[in-house]
Amino acid sequence: MHKNRLSWAARRGMLELDLLLQPFVENEYEKLNQEDKMRFEVLLEKDDQTLLQWFLNLDEPGDQNIKRIVDLIRFTFSS
Repeated sequence: MHKNRLSWAARRGMLELDLLLQPFVENEYEKLNQEDKMRFEVLLEKDDQTLLQWFLNLDEPGDQNIKRIVDLIRFTFSS
């Protein structure tokens, strides 16, 4: 996905998600390998409530590919 479209897709209806996803796109996305870039694009297809649950550690993705990118985003902002 083109970075402008990706940046637009990372804009969500919740400030909490915007504060995670927008900086991730701007600062980390280009560093990802191709598989993780695809995982991130799939992640952006999920609804806001689900994403918020995952990022707040209230739930875990059942799909290990999605869990990997969620963990990468969590790690990026916990360090």
